[in-house]
Amino acid sequence: MRRRSALRNAIEYCLALAVLKSLEWAPFGVAHWLARRYTGLLDLVVPRLRRTAYRNLAMAMPEANRREIVDGLFQSVARMLVTFANFPSIRKHNLARWIRWEGAEHFERAMREGRGVLFATAHLGNWELSAFAHALLAGPMNVIARPLDNPWIDALVQRRRALTGNWIVYKKDSARDILKRLAANQAVGILIDQNAARDSGVFVDFFGVAACAGAGFAKIAARTGAAVIPGFALWSKEENRYVLRFYPPVPVTGDVERDTQALHSKLEEVIRAYPDQWLWIHRRWKTRPPGEAPVDEDL
Repeated sequence: MRRRSALRNAIEYCLALAVLKSLEWAPFGVAHWLARRYTGLLDLVVPRLRRTAYRNLAMAMPEANRREIVDGLFQSVARMLVTFANFPSIRKHNLARWIRWEGAEHFERAMREGRGVLFATAHLGNWELSAFAHALLAGPMNVIARPLDNPWIDALVQRRRALTGNWIVYKKDSARDILKRLAANQAVGILIDQNAARDSGVFVDFFGVAACAGAGFAKIAARTGAAVIPGFALWSKEENRYVLRFYPPVPVTGDVERDTQALHSKLEEVIRAYPDQWLWIHRRWKTRPPGEAPVDEDL
């Protein structure tokens, strides 16, 4: 990988900090207006994001209104930016303005069983607020993350993620840490919706298209006996806030392919219910089965 210059890191950091601070300091309504302008500008200057989303939707939900869903996605990202910018001022006493909890009984029952909890989450709704709010509602958890390419922005993001006491565990070489924390009956949140390489994943049916998914989650679940709970912070237009929704635990059989498929079937079900809140701009179907041609980037 080509080494990034210090000047590039500094410029990107200053831009990111300016965006965050403008959203943090602006009145609430103005902040949302600004965030929509920022994501609209991103859509304009990086057209490949919308192209990728359209391509993904053409494969996964050909009957859907692609433009409407992708427009909604950029609005979803704008809401997330406003929330992330306001993390320093979100506390337990005002958390209900931003989010409420649903399905807490699944988590509480799993904690009583004493083998830890694996949260199967995704780039759906507001994944940053999901972990942040969980720490205020039920206690700190472990968040598995990949370091960002810009180390200055990465440090900024990690500081905000840890404001409510969450522990950030970097994805590389994280298996031992995860096992240790589950053995201590802690909660661990992992994003399961990213594309995986063939040597580290298994192919599952995801929206009727073969998708390579990381096998590590299912292996850890089988080894530890931890409860596997799908959980997402989903935007409710009616309530004008998020709902941190925990679904009933997904049974673990020990068959990696079968368990990974079960997780992605549940994820697909939730995405279909909230299609404009999933990150369609990610190249989710990049890795193809042996002998299958790469997915065309252009439509």
